[in-house]
Amino acid sequence: MNTFTESEERQALRAAVADLGRRYGGEWFQRKARGGEKTTELWTEAGKLGYLGVNVPEEYGGGGGTIGDLAAVCEELSAAGCGLLLMVVSPAICATIITRFGTDEQKQAWLPRFADGSLRMAFAITEPDAGSNAHKLTTTARRDGDDWVLNGRKVFISGVDEAAAVLVVGRTEDARTGRLKPALFIVPTDAPGFEYQPIEMDIVSPDKQFMLFLDDVRLPADALVGSQDAALMQLFAGLNPERIMAASFAVGMGRYALDRAVAYAGDRSVWSTPIGAHQGIAHPLAVAKIELELAKLMTQKAAALYDSGDDAGAGESANMAKYAAAEASIKAVDAAVQAHGGNGLTAEYGMGALVAASRVNRIAPVSREMILNFVAQNTLGLPKSY
Repeated sequence: MNTFTESEERQALRAAVADLGRRYGGEWFQRKARGGEKTTELWTEAGKLGYLGVNVPEEYGGGGGTIGDLAAVCEELSAAGCGLLLMVVSPAICATIITRFGTDEQKQAWLPRFADGSLRMAFAITEPDAGSNAHKLTTTARRDGDDWVLNGRKVFISGVDEAAAVLVVGRTEDARTGRLKPALFIVPTDAPGFEYQPIEMDIVSPDKQFMLFLDDVRLPADALVGSQDAALMQLFAGLNPERIMAASFAVGMGRYALDRAVAYAGDRSVWSTPIGAHQGIAHPLAVAKIELELAKLMTQKAAALYDSGDDAGAGESANMAKYAAAEASIKAVDAAVQAHGGNGLTAEYGMGALVAASRVNRIAPVSREMILNFVAQNTLGLPKSY
């Protein structure tokens, strides 16, 4: 029976993760980011506690839970001011695809390490000249005996410097038609011919973005995940969780900004009463609360549909959730900065750093415009524009 209330187990998971997040907190997170350091301590502790592997099957050491459970973990850490971006990628996309489509050997090799957090795997689909058009990907894999040889470039790939491997979306040639079709490969980051360079970003974050260069990267036959003939389906099976997790990450970020703003507006007095008593401050924060709750509800719906096996229904809801969460997080951060006044742009209060960080939610991992295209064409049935 579906209800609008999460299970007691999910609520307990949220509470436990929130406690962990508060022990680290936003000031710790931003101090790490500004110092060029990583958030390894938090990732390691979350992994040991089983929070990063809640969606990995129990037989591989995971919690046997769902994407909804993992999304709750992601949201609560983000709401504590220390969101782990690679949660959106490593356990959500990569572990999901390997769980659903990997061979027994691939599952044994990778899933236990996803489960305990000892592995981080990046995901590489975007290319410099392809953008959101997956049909224009030029990274190709050709057979050479039993091996695969990969060549290509990728851009805006998160966390490669912390990853043991990257799940790369390439294309192979169909022997029957000669046409290129998608395929997924696990590429170790220390493979010969694999190089990466950081992209300088105007974002305060411990998670860096990279350009990837694959120059005759030779991989064994078992680097291919799943079937050559079903890679598009496999890819979308990983992208729905990605959108759900991105929405949870954004909702959590908005909650963090709103919580800080409410605390500030409740304490700061200028004209004999706290500024939060003034509707010019209170109403934008109330709007932010409403819109974050609506986005969270759609995210929970998308997770429930995905976890029930309804990939098509989950696709529509996951895109809507990601859109709503991105917009809500941007408005929440904007209202929080305004409530703080000049303090909203000081390093001490940490709100200014969220302006750029929240703006990313509208662009990645899929842009607002591509979501609107999806809804226009698939939900409303309007003609395709491209």
